[in-house]
Amino acid sequence: MSETTVRRLRLGSGLVLFAYISFHLLNHALGAVSLERAEQVLGWSIALWHSRPGSALLNGATGVHFALALRTVFLRRNWKLPAIEIIRLGSGFSLPLLLIGYVVSTRLKATLYDVVPSYGGTVSGLVTSGAEGWQLALLAPGWIHGCLGLWITLRRYRPLERAWPGFLAVLILVPGLAALGFVRMAAEVSTDLAARQGTGVSAEQRDHLLVWQTWMTRGYLALIVLAVAAGELRRRWLARGQ
Repeated sequence: MSETTVRRLRLGSGLVLFAYISFHLLNHALGAVSLERAEQVLGWSIALWHSRPGSALLNGATGVHFALALRTVFLRRNWKLPAIEIIRLGSGFSLPLLLIGYVVSTRLKATLYDVVPSYGGTVSGLVTSGAEGWQLALLAPGWIHGCLGLWITLRRYRPLERAWPGFLAVLILVPGLAALGFVRMAAEVSTDLAARQGTGVSAEQRDHLLVWQTWMTRGYLALIVLAVAAGELRRRWLARGQ
């Protein structure tokens, strides 16, 4: 596979994931207006991303982007990188650790138990479990990774060099508004005792979902470790041949 093809695949898959994360963050931000408005737009998001074409596009982009990330780790000869690259790679690899829990509690729960995702159910579950911090932490890594990847790709064009201050403002503002929206929604559902009850699944089903989350996390970490180990073996083999 040529490097040009790799760059195009990375950019294309990255743009799909960036669109998904951006829509998710902006949907969160609508929670600052009202939980009802956020729920309405969430319905549109589910119709798009949970449809067969949307799921195929999102899952395909995720698989391609992650495979290319592992390829980068495997082929890298040294790890002396600029700070912006370290932040981009770190945020990219840390995102799935937080995202796995979200995927299990929404998409997998909907697939296995036919529970339609909702902000009321999700936020109330996080509030009652004290896991709001994890949801807020989920907002930043993918957005930062996508923004920096986009900037690294586009900064070679001179007219965009002067856009860095505005780009930085958007980088900070969007997840900030999303966090504000989530906090507002959490405050709203915390006053609704009925909402506190509903995660939509039984205790046995929650345990089953937790098993899925545990094994998905272990599998993700194992793939990264294998890529790093295989890359190190490759570097030593090449060094011996020189």
